[in-house]
Amino acid sequence: MGKLLIVGTVAFDAIETPFGKTDKILGGAATYIGLAASQFEVDSAIISIVGDDFPQDYLDLFTERNIDITALEIVKGGKTFFWKGKYHNDLNSRDTLVTELNTLADFNPVVPAAYKDADVVMLGNLHPIVQLGVINQMKKRPKLIVLDTMNFWMDNALNDLLEVIKHIDVLTINDEEARQLTGEYSLVKAAQKIFTMGPRFVVIKKGEHGALLFNEDQIFFAPALPLEEVFDPTGAGDTFAGGFSGYLAASDDSSFENMKKAIIHGSNLASFSVEKFGTERMLKLEHKEIRNRLHQFKKLTQFEIELQ
Repeated sequence: MGKLLIVGTVAFDAIETPFGKTDKILGGAATYIGLAASQFEVDSAIISIVGDDFPQDYLDLFTERNIDITALEIVKGGKTFFWKGKYHNDLNSRDTLVTELNTLADFNPVVPAAYKDADVVMLGNLHPIVQLGVINQMKKRPKLIVLDTMNFWMDNALNDLLEVIKHIDVLTINDEEARQLTGEYSLVKAAQKIFTMGPRFVVIKKGEHGALLFNEDQIFFAPALPLEEVFDPTGAGDTFAGGFSGYLAASDDSSFENMKKAIIHGSNLASFSVEKFGTERMLKLEHKEIRNRLHQFKKLTQFEIELQ
């Protein structure tokens, strides 16, 4: 069983979409990553920070899924990170209404001794200095370090971001961020430029239009499954990252061919995440549903053609 170390936020979210809105609910990058990765045979742990306002019921959700939370710091008298956002009608754009860093403002991650030899490290969206701090605590070089980031860090901490990118194997960003990071409109050229920064693999997410995987001169495209209803895209990217890294940790294979399978598993799980608000769909997900939808992905992408 592979070891997966997950770094990211465990948070409260309040979400409004054209289909409704929620009060404070469970959210955060590490939450979605952990729930998705728990669908595979992995020994996983979350490094994050919350206040003592974080409910015991939410903590139990992690332990019930065999996610180690010994490195989830609970600050007495502290308040948990809170984000509130409103999505536009197309669900591709949103407005951030409230961001309260709270305990996250002073987050100093400590890697537990039992996970300093993790096979895969999944660095969820956080300040690059925090991400680098985790890498520097590892006892040995992980087989795979996956980094997720966003344009906020490109705007506000570019030099720190470029430093952490030197130390990773896989960078996952969306198409807009890839163009901003590299100054290249062509995603092929953008990926080539990112290779010069350090990573061996680049995953460029295109939302409802799927994801691209690049490795040297090899390219793979995975579609997103067309869905009848999308209620809340908040955790889709992190769920994708959790499925991607969880599968790679479980399979212990970082070849390009296996990365292609990991992309499909990540896309598959993300397709469930958007069907309900917050983590609701992921918490009720059954293996039979996952398997059936993987068959849908297979049918979506397989065809026979005669080549002369």
